[in-house]
Amino acid sequence: QAFRVDIIREEEGALEFDMVGIDAAIANAFRRILLAEVPTMAVEKVFVYNNTSIVQDEILAHRLGLIPIRADPRLFEYRNQGDEEGTEIDTLQFQLKIKCSRNPQAAKESSDPNELYFNHKVYSKHMTWVPLGNQTDLFPDADFRPVHDDILIALLRPGQEIDVLMHCVKGIGKDHAKFSPVATASYRLLPDITLLQPVEDEAAEMLQKCFSPGVIEIQNIKGKKVARVANARLDTFSREVFRHDSLKNLVRLARVRNHYIFSVESTGILPPDVLVSEAIKILMGKCQRFLNELDSLPME
Repeated sequence: QAFRVDIIREEEGALEFDMVGIDAAIANAFRRILLAEVPTMAVEKVFVYNNTSIVQDEILAHRLGLIPIRADPRLFEYRNQGDEEGTEIDTLQFQLKIKCSRNPQAAKESSDPNELYFNHKVYSKHMTWVPLGNQTDLFPDADFRPVHDDILIALLRPGQEIDVLMHCVKGIGKDHAKFSPVATASYRLLPDITLLQPVEDEAAEMLQKCFSPGVIEIQNIKGKKVARVANARLDTFSREVFRHDSLKNLVRLARVRNHYIFSVESTGILPPDVLVSEAIKILMGKCQRFLNELDSLPME
């Protein structure tokens, strides 16, 4: 009944929020679902037609698989096992076709590859979406592409080229880390810092230096510098204060047992608030399946 969620900070690609009034098992289940069970689209199959770069085919395919693809996985179905071709409802197709050549306009004394060659750096921006079936009609406003345009895939020299076709499918991080939708998803308990007695003057300044900036504030009261706890959540629990014999008995460090501070950073495929809502739906589905299993057991 006391459960609540407080949004603390929301930025592009990052979200910090508090979950208050839950058990550690639920908090950790939520974290693990974010890491491993919220689906995304990623390169699964790479058809290599030509690769004369120094990057081996297997390494190239691995690098392509780790590039996050901006495509809403909720628009697609999971591909059936054993399917080689893929269809418009379960596969996104990308092509990477690029060849390096010399720049005839380059100065003879130049040694800069950027001047000497064209297309000597292969970036994720060179990946182009190739619609399958009637995907052009299904997704008329779609902009399927890599999340970042500047991911370096390979380096080429004149005459070398890469010609590959990629199939992106829907998957979860439990199967492969490339499907994980978050760069990081973590939580920590809210710090609880209590000053057991007044800390003044030099001791107050020393106490302030023992904690992260913003945790301890020094106030001027009747000509004395007095320390007070300003914002305990900024503390990183370095425990530096216990190195000082004059301070270690003046402070009590603890954690609020049912107050979890979550940090979620998206890879850019979906906004972090959408990832959180999808994780909650998955957790609710797991709970419902568990209840259904309990109901189906014969009563003795």
